[in-house]
Amino acid sequence: MHGRSPMKVAAGVAAMTLVAVGCSSTPPAGPGTNTNAVISISIAEPQQLIPANTSETSGGEVDNALWTGLVDFDANNKPVMAAAESITSTDKKVWTVKIKAGWTFHDGTPVTSDSYINAWNHGAYGPNAMNNNYFWQLLGVQGYAALNPADPDGDGPQKAPTPTTNKMTGLAKVDDTTFTVTLDAPFSDFPAVVGYTAFYPLPDAAWESDGVLKKEFEDAPIGNGPFKMKTGTKWNHDANIEVERYDAYKGTKPKIGGVNFKIYQTQEAAYADLLGGQLDVIDSIPTASLASAKSDLGDRYIQKASSTFQFLAFPTFLPEFSKPEVRKAISMAIDRQEIIDSVFKGSQRVADAFVSPVVAGYRKDACGEGCTFNAAAAKAAYDAAGGPKTLKLTYNADGGHKDWIDATCNQLKTNLGLTACNGSPEPKFADMLTKTRAKQNVGMFRLGWVMDYPSMGNYLGPLYSTNGSSNYYGYSNPQFDQLVKEGDTAATPEEAIAKYQAAEDILIKDMPVIPLRFGADNAGISTRIKNFDLDAFSRTVLSKVEVTA
Repeated sequence: MHGRSPMKVAAGVAAMTLVAVGCSSTPPAGPGTNTNAVISISIAEPQQLIPANTSETSGGEVDNALWTGLVDFDANNKPVMAAAESITSTDKKVWTVKIKAGWTFHDGTPVTSDSYINAWNHGAYGPNAMNNNYFWQLLGVQGYAALNPADPDGDGPQKAPTPTTNKMTGLAKVDDTTFTVTLDAPFSDFPAVVGYTAFYPLPDAAWESDGVLKKEFEDAPIGNGPFKMKTGTKWNHDANIEVERYDAYKGTKPKIGGVNFKIYQTQEAAYADLLGGQLDVIDSIPTASLASAKSDLGDRYIQKASSTFQFLAFPTFLPEFSKPEVRKAISMAIDRQEIIDSVFKGSQRVADAFVSPVVAGYRKDACGEGCTFNAAAAKAAYDAAGGPKTLKLTYNADGGHKDWIDATCNQLKTNLGLTACNGSPEPKFADMLTKTRAKQNVGMFRLGWVMDYPSMGNYLGPLYSTNGSSNYYGYSNPQFDQLVKEGDTAATPEEAIAKYQAAEDILIKDMPVIPLRFGADNAGISTRIKNFDLDAFSRTVLSKVEVTA
């Protein structure tokens, strides 16, 4: 969110209302523009495309083309109406969502209140094991707990009893274009949160039966967005996903005919295709090419601040990483600035906190000693805590991480006196996530976070809460969970930030992950692309991009 403040909707005001401003329109394309052109964008193989299950950036990039959320975000990262006509509340506990009439899915069927209610119930139903299930818990939708009964023995969700219902009582249809959402407690950020991918609607065609998705739906999803799956195509795994403009779209229509999301195994291959004229957009230039990117691309090299937070995670459930002292010592043994200068050519900045500077509540140097390079103190603390003599750092090879992982391993081996430290590549990001979710021993592993909505809470809850949607490392601290919950339901932005900062203080002591870098987008475009921009979530703004004739 590029240094701006997060959205807290009209805190302290009795009546909460977020309504549409102006009307949907399609700005005319510029002169010399080919409005039927298809552009190509590089992505990695998505893990999922079902919105409630999509929690990584490549799948999110595709879903952003196929769907339109209830809200979008403006240049100040404040939510503005998109598919919703209005989102209102008098108490921040009962929210009324009115969707715009006349919108259709790509199969021509209408988008209705049921489209949202059915999709949300499916996402929140525990046995479906959707990656984004956490977000209905975050909102505190009444009846969520009934869809997610706890394991009475505490041995894990696989032993939890089967829910007796698959519908949350807090979701109620008023009419075909209006529904209400009743929460367990007031939640000010509701309008911002429901702009996230998890809350997209699903058509009748998605369902096999009540609450059961058709298995084949994910390979040819039907959304309500500006693009639809290209006629006659499906998700061509490990190759590409092709979408074309949906001419009946009621929002701002794109000025291009379609997008070919080309799936690459390495960023180096994507960059070579960009230079060779076989690719139009790469949103992350390989680290090895950052030094030459300006001379390679000229003004087609795009640098922009982003909300990205890069970190190394510990499998805290393993004995060798169970001590905070070991984790903190490893963090102190990393010279972040040296890696940024040598590998990233100064294009990123040292992470000194667990939340990005783009959100209100960020505190400079909050992490303190734990994120400050001190080789001598790190080794003494590591030896005293009995840290392991060998380390493995797992990373996804399709993300261009080898250079900095190797540099990090070299530092750790030297500064901690290890007998070995090795980078361990997984071919695909999706594969790495699957293994970490299953608690397979992959050693330490790299992850990155791009905000879902602009709030400190979005950097804390999903990543570190006991049931967080992206807590791949088994971290659990009840005091932390409680503080995040109190922040989520606080009456004012100031009260929320105070709670979130107290929760961050616990992370600083526990160090479940190692903050490394606050990121920047380093993108490249082809000679035929103009009006290119990236949004706060590091996605190509498809409503703006044009192609020269």
